[in-house]
Amino acid sequence: MHEKASSFSNKPSKHQPHGLTILYEDYDIIVVDKVAGLLTMGTDSEREKTAFFLLSEYVKKGNHRSGNRIFIVHRLDRDTSGLLVFAKNEQAKHFLQDNWERFDKKYFAVVQGVLREKAGTITSYLTENKCYMVYSVTDPEKGKLAKTGYQVIKESEKYSLLEITLFTGRKHQIRVHFSEKGHPVVGDKCYGDPDKCAKRMALHSASLKIVHPYTNKEMVFETEIPSWFNTLVRVKANPK
Repeated sequence: MHEKASSFSNKPSKHQPHGLTILYEDYDIIVVDKVAGLLTMGTDSEREKTAFFLLSEYVKKGNHRSGNRIFIVHRLDRDTSGLLVFAKNEQAKHFLQDNWERFDKKYFAVVQGVLREKAGTITSYLTENKCYMVYSVTDPEKGKLAKTGYQVIKESEKYSLLEITLFTGRKHQIRVHFSEKGHPVVGDKCYGDPDKCAKRMALHSASLKIVHPYTNKEMVFETEIPSWFNTLVRVKANPK
């Protein structure tokens, strides 16, 4: 693939893409922290305000050792923030995609209400209708297996902060699973209810443990819980 797999300099570049924080970069991968509101890849109506477009421009202009292409490995919804991994050659892309289900992926989410079971696993088969809405079915022939683990970290009268383990990576998986349990993600306009407290959708990709496609070494990337999430579940003191 190349002569070495060392990371590039951590010095900030004048070509740092807006809306993305580059956490790690080498000859094979680039790992970023994406803000909420930014698409991962283009749509028919939006081509340039995407993580893919911005990083493509970055590798062409920002670092002369970056090569000139990136490849999509996985996606985050527009309104989900957090960790995204892109490959910088086709070999790395295929390796990461082929092994993606094996990698550890953790999210933080604030959902509406208080969960009766404070930890558990949600399993269903997900399918999609003609309006691109995802929902669960019981027949494995009609959907793809989706498995979501969760644990309540903190709760208030209205909301619960969850740490979520994603065992599979289906479209809208977390959002659909908790909506169908009666606890939609706060700020989810598609599967939830309007909430005046919602600045954005309260879903964040917080931790990834992957195997590097060239060195075969484990790598762990982590980000903090967005401060707004903790604000939502702040327990009010009882009046004296």
